[in-house]
Amino acid sequence: MKKIAVLLSGGVDSSVVVYELARQGLHPDCFYIKIGPEEKEEWDCSSEEDLEMATAVARRYGCKLEVVDCHREYWDNVTRYTMEKVKSGFTPNPDVMCNRLIKFGAFHEKRGHEYDFIATGHYAQTEIIDGRKWLTTSPDPVKDQTDFLAQIYDWQLEKALFPIGHYMKDEVRAIAEREHLINAKRKDSQGICFLGKINYNEYIERYLGDNPGDVIELETGRRIGEHKGLWFHTIGQRKGLGFGGGPWFVVKKDVGNNILYVSHGYDPQTAYKQDFPVHDFHYLTERTLPGRITFKIRHTPEWHEATVEPTGDNSYIIHSREKIHGVAPGQFCVVYDAEHHRCYGSGEITV
Repeated sequence: MKKIAVLLSGGVDSSVVVYELARQGLHPDCFYIKIGPEEKEEWDCSSEEDLEMATAVARRYGCKLEVVDCHREYWDNVTRYTMEKVKSGFTPNPDVMCNRLIKFGAFHEKRGHEYDFIATGHYAQTEIIDGRKWLTTSPDPVKDQTDFLAQIYDWQLEKALFPIGHYMKDEVRAIAEREHLINAKRKDSQGICFLGKINYNEYIERYLGDNPGDVIELETGRRIGEHKGLWFHTIGQRKGLGFGGGPWFVVKKDVGNNILYVSHGYDPQTAYKQDFPVHDFHYLTERTLPGRITFKIRHTPEWHEATVEPTGDNSYIIHSREKIHGVAPGQFCVVYDAEHHRCYGSGEITV
């Protein structure tokens, strides 16, 4: 019988994973990955409650639960990646790196190598197509998480198991309530996986501090104010800028001169792009892309139609059918087939 490890977070999704496997007569081993922030006494984190929930669910189905400490690996790898990207003016995605480096990475090195499959509560599916394993989308477009998994390695995909990926979110919640799981009514976690209730800007300020600079209107060159640090802003940002005479939109960062460029109006054309390059494309199953694709640049229910132009060395130019708001360097462009079913992988935007 195949050995299965379940990454049990304490949330409702991974708890229903344990139920799904148990009802098939399987008895997976459960693991709680510890990746919380270093300053526990200062930053409120829900990890203690998470572990209590995970313990109760594992006990309910007769599964053993083990805590695996990946705290150091997380802060040495994912946090460093995040801080270096933010400091360089990019828009990183820590959750993408968490899946690749921690959930299917550091955990695998510590315990996962003993198991045939690593099961998680992601809203994603896998399918064998023409003899090869593909990452495929969930039927729930709002919850689909293939974009967060598009940077995992091919050997990690081979071991990945997503037992609830074929459900809609409300179906998972209904199962949890029907089975009277302890966390059936618990709210879903929001934001970056390791921050818990920590404010993202507070987290950035803790590690990078402030670095004030000018805010310039792109069209006129007029100085309209001062920013605290480029890393507190993202391309396409519309809220929280705090400058009079708005609305204002962040459209560009000049890292070398520490200038934040904004544009005035309700939907400035400067905030949109239709063609943009991606580099270092990471392939999941097949090492070429079809001519016609769909893609995402952020975690939204919408896919965009496009064609791709190879430029060599795993790099492409994405030619979107429509103009896209808030395209930012450092984001991952996640590529799917024309039916947004099979995920090919992702590459980093370099505009």
